[in-house]
Amino acid sequence: MKSYQKILAAAMAALMMTSCSDNNGSSGNDTDTSIVTETTVNAPIGDYMTNADCVPLLSINTVSQSENVLDFVTKPVNDYVSSQIATWTPGYKKPPAPYYEACTVTLTDTDGSVLTNNQTANVKVRGNWTTNYAKKPLRIKFDTKQNLLGMNDGGEMRNWILLAEYKDGSMLRNKTALSIASELYGSSGLYCADSRFVEVEINGQYWGMYLLTEQQQVNPDRVNITEPAVDYQGTDIGYFLEFDGYYSNEDTLHSFYVDYADNAPLVPFDGSDDGGGKTITCLPEKAGDRKKNIGISIKSDIYSQEQKDFIANFVNSAYEIMYAAAYEDKALVFDADMNTLSESTEITPQEAVGRVVDLSSLADMYIISELTCDADIYWSSFFMSADFGAQGSKKLRFEAPWDFDSAMGNKDRCADGTGFYAANIVPDVNGIEYKTINPWLAVLMNEEWFREIVREKWTSFYDSGVFDRAYKMIEDDKTQLSKAFERNYKRWNNIVNNSEFSNELSKESAACKTHGEAADYLGRWLRSRVSFLNDYWHK
Repeated sequence: MKSYQKILAAAMAALMMTSCSDNNGSSGNDTDTSIVTETTVNAPIGDYMTNADCVPLLSINTVSQSENVLDFVTKPVNDYVSSQIATWTPGYKKPPAPYYEACTVTLTDTDGSVLTNNQTANVKVRGNWTTNYAKKPLRIKFDTKQNLLGMNDGGEMRNWILLAEYKDGSMLRNKTALSIASELYGSSGLYCADSRFVEVEINGQYWGMYLLTEQQQVNPDRVNITEPAVDYQGTDIGYFLEFDGYYSNEDTLHSFYVDYADNAPLVPFDGSDDGGGKTITCLPEKAGDRKKNIGISIKSDIYSQEQKDFIANFVNSAYEIMYAAAYEDKALVFDADMNTLSESTEITPQEAVGRVVDLSSLADMYIISELTCDADIYWSSFFMSADFGAQGSKKLRFEAPWDFDSAMGNKDRCADGTGFYAANIVPDVNGIEYKTINPWLAVLMNEEWFREIVREKWTSFYDSGVFDRAYKMIEDDKTQLSKAFERNYKRWNNIVNNSEFSNELSKESAACKTHGEAADYLGRWLRSRVSFLNDYWHK
């Protein structure tokens, strides 16, 4: 079996060397959307490689050759998600939770050269709700550090992600958002994941187009904060954090509750000076409130309760300082031990916030969040860090933007590209149960001094041409990778048969029935969004 796979890999590489020059540059609007049965999965490699265009191929082969070995990529569903489904689906049989399978991974470049050859790794399904889809995102954990496709300036890591892009008909939202965010965050020296498209095969079976990207993790080449030695107990370390509606699923050492200044009301930012006279809280206000608690998950290694208590107190206090500055015109400061707060008359409220929050990074996060209008903005995939090591800033820093497959008009959030969103009142992810707000983005947005930081950044960012580059990338990927997208949709056909998730999509997104249509809609939406925001923010 293994020798057969080596022969196939060699044939595949030869085919790739002769086929990249044959790219016909079609628009992608003629995608073949015929229904593909399960037997199609077992088609010979040549059936999809003979028409290959310039997309690297990532081959995953399991060590085990058991009959049901591919269950590891077809059956698992996140345990929290399957538990939720079981509450409203009579007779639902919970599938297994994601588990690692021992594999080897080979990465072949577009010229046929083998970049990563039979490297041992463990692979599993990863994600939350996306694990419930037929085409599942995957995590690769190599035994030894690897660089893939030169990403992140050649940084070598063990952990990499394959995003399935199953409910995004364009398959371009994450790539586009990460590309834009990389320019924004790169100018500030902060981390944003790099990404490249690859086609994936598993045990010789074609698995479709995926976005290969980086794991959100602490590393000198990723989230660069002080890492503690194993079992180190001190608090002078770095902490990588997620604002996370799933925080209660983490172990108690790696999660904590934030009270957001005793759930004090926030004025939403809707472009006016007073939020239209509205206020809203981000946490439940009474028993029976359908709004959920949103806490913090600690995504980095910690080893003691003291470390958890320290960062929990810092995050709660940092928000209290922000709220007091914006709503009470007070400057609150930490004592020497960074334990308790007191009011100071020696500095301004803005200066007080600047002592504990990296305001530039918060403005960056607002811009990318406002630009993309992600439906999960109030719930998860919103990251921050704080580094109390010897070289750390000892400030809350907002970085590592992530998860945009529901964004940019895919769900019915600013579906025509207009309206203020990121620091405004937003509906829950289903759009029916409750309304809420992201407190970190909203708390300072009605302060003119913070808006001025955003204006300066937006103006510089817009004038750099970043959005023109994004428009071009969408168009180039649509045309140059058209046959790879076509193969993906022959394999999955979910752009036509989208009943599995069509209730999640905006009217415009659900109407797209070819990759070309979906990519064109994304391009139109982004142009409309940039135009709307530029009218307000450009100086």
